[in-house]
Amino acid sequence: MPAVPNPPEITSPSGPKVRRRMSGGQRIVFLVTAWVIVSMPFLFWWNTWFGRQLSDKQLDAYLHDDKKPRHIQHALVQIGERMLRQDGSVARWYPDIVRLSSYPMEEVRNTDAWVMGQGALAKGPSVTSFHEVLLKMLNDPSPMVRGNAALSLVRCGDPTGRAQIRALLEPTKINAPKPGKVTDTSKIGTSIHQNGIVAKLESEGKTIEVRSPISGRLADLFVKTGQLVNAGDQMATLDPGAEQVWEALRALYLIGQPQDIPAIQRYERELPDIPEHVREQAVATEKVIKEGERQRRVPPAGQPRTVVPRRF
Repeated sequence: MPAVPNPPEITSPSGPKVRRRMSGGQRIVFLVTAWVIVSMPFLFWWNTWFGRQLSDKQLDAYLHDDKKPRHIQHALVQIGERMLRQDGSVARWYPDIVRLSSYPMEEVRNTDAWVMGQGALAKGPSVTSFHEVLLKMLNDPSPMVRGNAALSLVRCGDPTGRAQIRALLEPTKINAPKPGKVTDTSKIGTSIHQNGIVAKLESEGKTIEVRSPISGRLADLFVKTGQLVNAGDQMATLDPGAEQVWEALRALYLIGQPQDIPAIQRYERELPDIPEHVREQAVATEKVIKEGERQRRVPPAGQPRTVVPRRF
């Protein structure tokens, strides 16, 4: 068969090969495409980064942007940071912070509870105005919101949420929301983010995603693919993530009681899945609880017992 000529090259009448060049329009299209490919990830990050500073006008708009709940979270984070800087102008948004404590989306309520704690850390007048709201949030249907509200109450000097804080140290049970057949599961040992998929069910012809209410590690799995389950059956157990455990241990350092020690001790082990700073905090928390109990039984003669809190 005859040889096929190389298409990218042509031969002039005089013999030398001439390479084709892009036209001006093609170059523009190429450059624009390259710019879009490079800039899109940056623009997405910039628009979703909570550290991006917002003007007061943007804060007003973001706090009421129900179509984009991440905008609400962004505004709340910015307000919390300004609280820590002792910026008194943020008081104008306190009514919005109170309003958002009952927002339908869990992530917004969780951020909201955290922001109220920032106000307590700043030792501003918000401590009083947020206290009652945080107490109500201890009954939130989300364990993460309850935990964050309890942590913020500790920053207000209120130990009422101690039971919710201790619960942050306990494994979380994942139950089947409806009866159905298991079609897929995550693997034991997998790290799962909050709202991440633990398993999938087929129920009444629909696929139901069983999600985790916390960030953590899949510790136990009690079902397998193809198995039939009833509503309420336990499907899995998740161990809480290191950040959640660390915050709970720091709070119990301040308000912990002897009844909390068994939940604390499981994090004192030197294991690969327990970071060293978490283990050290667990040891320190148990120690200060035991020392406090001993001081209550045998108080120093003539001296009242004093507790020096450690700031978060």
